[in-house]
Amino acid sequence: MVRPCCTIEIFILLNVDIHYPFPPRSPEKFSTRPPRATEMSLYTLPIRPTYPIITCRVSPATAPTVASPPPPPSLLPPATSATAVPSLTCALQCPHFESCSGCTHEFNLHRPVIVDEASNFFKGLGVSDFTFDSCRLWGWRCRAKLAVRGSSENPLIGLYQEGTHNVVDIPQCKAHHPNINAAVELLRKGVRELNIEPYDEDQGTGDLRYVQMAVTTHNTALPAVERYRNGRVQVALVWNSRNEKSSNSDKLNALANFLWRNGGSRSKLHLIHSVWANFQTSTNNIIFGNRWRHLLGERDFWEHVGGIDISLDPSSFGQANTRAFDNLLRKLHKYVPFGASVADLYAGAGVIGLSLAATKKCRSVKCIEINKESKPSFEKTVDRLPKSIEGSISWHNADTSIDPLSWLVGSDVIVIDPPRKGLDTTLIDALRTISSHKVKPSLKGSSSNIKEEKRPWVLRERERAKEASVQVGRETISEDPQSLPETLIYISCGWESFKEVLVH
Repeated sequence: MVRPCCTIEIFILLNVDIHYPFPPRSPEKFSTRPPRATEMSLYTLPIRPTYPIITCRVSPATAPTVASPPPPPSLLPPATSATAVPSLTCALQCPHFESCSGCTHEFNLHRPVIVDEASNFFKGLGVSDFTFDSCRLWGWRCRAKLAVRGSSENPLIGLYQEGTHNVVDIPQCKAHHPNINAAVELLRKGVRELNIEPYDEDQGTGDLRYVQMAVTTHNTALPAVERYRNGRVQVALVWNSRNEKSSNSDKLNALANFLWRNGGSRSKLHLIHSVWANFQTSTNNIIFGNRWRHLLGERDFWEHVGGIDISLDPSSFGQANTRAFDNLLRKLHKYVPFGASVADLYAGAGVIGLSLAATKKCRSVKCIEINKESKPSFEKTVDRLPKSIEGSISWHNADTSIDPLSWLVGSDVIVIDPPRKGLDTTLIDALRTISSHKVKPSLKGSSSNIKEEKRPWVLRERERAKEASVQVGRETISEDPQSLPETLIYISCGWESFKEVLVH
C-alpha cells in the first residue's frame, strides 16, 4: 500500500575539490572563478531543506582534524606580521599560487573560509551541527588532467591561467601527489629529447595535446604505510591524431617507450604503472576523444576504497583525493541500513553503490550512469566483490534526467553524486514531489516504470538502457514495488550548485 507521504532523511557529504578548469575559447565568458579549495574536504551535514516533506537527524559535531605535517621550515617565507601571513603551518606555500587556475586557498588549509560560509548557510536553515574533516593538506591529488603547450625545447605542462588559454607550467604543484610531479618531469624530458611538438590550438598542429595522470596506491606487495608514498602513475597521452595509424604514430610509440624505459617496471625508478593513448583531433574544448589504446604496462588500474577493490579505466571518472573519498564512503555507510534497496544516481563506475552492496549486504543496488565508458570498470569491480553477496546488483547506461521517478520508486535509499553543475532540473522536481505520486505498476528489473508510458522517445531511452544494463546476482528481488525512498544522500563537489538546489 502506498504511503500518503514520505520522510526523507538527508545527509549531505560535500567534497570541495581543487578544480582544473579548461575554459571556453572566448575568455570574456569567464566572469567569476568557480568555488574551489586546496583540498578535497569532507563535510557531513544533516540538513533541513525548505521542502515540507523532508526532515532530518542531527549528528554531533566533531572538531576538525589536521592529518598532514607542517611543511619544512625552509619552505616558509619570512613572516612580515601575524595578520599578513596567518597560519603558516597550514599554508600552501606553492610557487605557482595565483598564476595557475588551480588553487584558490593559500592559508588556513585546515579550515578554509568555505567551511564557515557553509556553517552559516545551514544555520540559516535551522541546522546548528556541522562537521568538517580534512585529510592530507599537501600531495593529496591523485588524478590530474594537464594541458601541454609551448615548444619541444620548452614544453609547458600545467593548467590554464584563469580566463585564458595560456598554459602555466606547474612542475612543483603542492597539491599533486609527488609522483605525479615526478612523472611530469619525466614526460618533459621525453618531449625534449624526442622532439615531440606540443599542441598549437590556434593552428591545430602539434602532437601532444593533454596528459592525464592517475596514481594508484593499491600495491599489496608493500606494507600499508608505504603504499601511498610509492604510488605508481597511469599516464594517458592525448595525441593529436585520429588513431594509432596516423603519420605521427612513430613519435607516440617513441614517447611511450621512453616513459616505460625510464620509469617502468624494469627501471630503477619504477614510477609508471602504465601508458595509454587517447586520440583527439577536435578543435573544441573536450579533452578526450572516443578512441583509446593501451600501449605499455598493466592494463587494469586498481584502487582500494570503501572496503572494496575498484577498477578504473583511464576513460572513467575517478575522485582525485583517494584518501578523502575513502573516508567519505566509510561515513556514508553509517546512514544506510543493512539489507536496504539502493539507487546510485550519477554512479560512474558504480563505486559508491558497490561499496554499499559489499558492506551493507544490500538486497538490491541499481547504479545509473550516462557515460557508457564506465561499464567495463563496473564489471571488473564486480568480479572482485565478495562471493557472499546475494543481492541484486545492476548497472544501467541511462540519463537520470529522463523519467527520474522510475529509478527512485522502489528504493529505500537514494544516493546522488552529480557533476559540479549539480542536479538535473527534472530530478530536482521528482525529489520535491515524490511523496505526492501514486505508484501503481510494479518494478521489474532495469525497465521499471511508475506509470503507463506512451511517449516514444522515453520508451526508446528505456529500451536502450535495458540493453546496456549489467545484472549481477538475482534478477528479481523481494521488495515493495510501491515503496518510496526514506533516505537521500547527496554528495556534492559544487558548493554553489548545491546551495542553489536547497534555496530554490
